[in-house]
Amino acid sequence: MSPIPEDWQARNGRYVSPPRFEDYSEKYADHFAMTRRDGVIELRMHTDGGPAVYGMGMHNAWGQAWQEVGNDPDNEVLILTGTGDWWLRPAPADRLAEMMREPRPDHFAYRTYYDAMKLLENLIHAVDIPTIAAVNGPSPGHTEFALLCDITLASEDATFSDTHLLAGTAPGDGMHLGLQELLGTKRAAYYLYTGAEIDARTALDLGLVNEIRPREKLLPRAWELAEAIRSRPRAARRLTHAIVSRPWKRRLVEDFGFGLAHEMFGISADKIFG
Repeated sequence: MSPIPEDWQARNGRYVSPPRFEDYSEKYADHFAMTRRDGVIELRMHTDGGPAVYGMGMHNAWGQAWQEVGNDPDNEVLILTGTGDWWLRPAPADRLAEMMREPRPDHFAYRTYYDAMKLLENLIHAVDIPTIAAVNGPSPGHTEFALLCDITLASEDATFSDTHLLAGTAPGDGMHLGLQELLGTKRAAYYLYTGAEIDARTALDLGLVNEIRPREKLLPRAWELAEAIRSRPRAARRLTHAIVSRPWKRRLVEDFGFGLAHEMFGISADKIFG
């Protein structure tokens, strides 16, 4: 994107410099391998170079990364994907137990709530460019932001589910919105109560994803779509994204805080009331 002319800045006050790819790609390197070519930016989740393993650090990084990517005017299309044969790999039992071990930091509940809010809020409200998710394999959770992307591709073994209730808490941190919006109230209720896994073929039939591809062809297809979108006029493609993402903006404003607050309350309610 062409820089703001110096004479304009002289007359109207100096503009604040936007984020630089060189800076934020390094800042989030522990969680994302970032690539950019001709305005198409790819964020590939990872842990130590392998499949991404969920943790509170990654949970914190997601929303912040979306915001910086969205605020960089040199980004024109966003691709989100994972590493290897998992979208997110299940965390080892000992690591999961350590994450949940008492005592927790005083700010833990607020930090968790805030990060969960920004994970989806910043993806939908701060990223004003077309978005493509390439779900490269199964995942024990957090496929909600893949569903909220404009286009969602899936590998043949990708899976989608919400197992919050099976784990003893209310499903309110985002996947429920994706299921309710895309499947409808009745179908979503079934998957939220049962935690049943949705395989890639069923996800395609239900309208959760747009295409299924063999894993080796998944990311090339995402880039093919991204480059085709990138070739359209800048204003047209950004305004198309605004139209496409408006239902999600409405859904988040109306329902997301309600669901997330109920999930967070449910985590502690049994301790409070016995």
